[in-house]
Amino acid sequence: MNDPRYPVGKFAYDGPPSEAERNQYIAAIAETPAALRHALQGLSPQQLDTPYREGGWTVRQVAHHLPDSHVNAYIRFKLALTEDEPTIKPYAENLWAHLPDTQSTPVEVSLVLLESLHDRWVRLLRSLTAEQWKRTFRHPDLGVVPLEKNVALYAWHGRHHLAHITELRKHKGW
Repeated sequence: MNDPRYPVGKFAYDGPPSEAERNQYIAAIAETPAALRHALQGLSPQQLDTPYREGGWTVRQVAHHLPDSHVNAYIRFKLALTEDEPTIKPYAENLWAHLPDTQSTPVEVSLVLLESLHDRWVRLLRSLTAEQWKRTFRHPDLGVVPLEKNVALYAWHGRHHLAHITELRKHKGW
């Protein structure tokens, strides 16, 4: 692992995906909740409160960040499908990671939330037409984002944060 911040590499997008690639992204999103549950299985409270790298979030913060981030992504998809190029509101993910609910809520709550959220999100993603995949939203910092790029981003995002946990477990021998 060269850079513990990016254990699966930085996000890269090579343009519009094929239908087969889109289906792979959707499958990765569908698998994320079970993979997170597996990655967290058997960790003690002390292990959950261990940062995955020096200066990084704890495992607990990562576990709560995934549903925080993915609920925002789900809403962005819904907005883009129902409005013409809506401007979305970014959120301060680092500040969210330090809110009291992130510190005190059992990770099981976020696991259940992620499972339910991904069930709905994957059903939506599997229903989209080729035309709907071209729909966009406007991110104040990133500009216009097509849904077909956003699905690739969130397939990567799940793998990215799961690897934070699994690489830490390997490193620590957990």
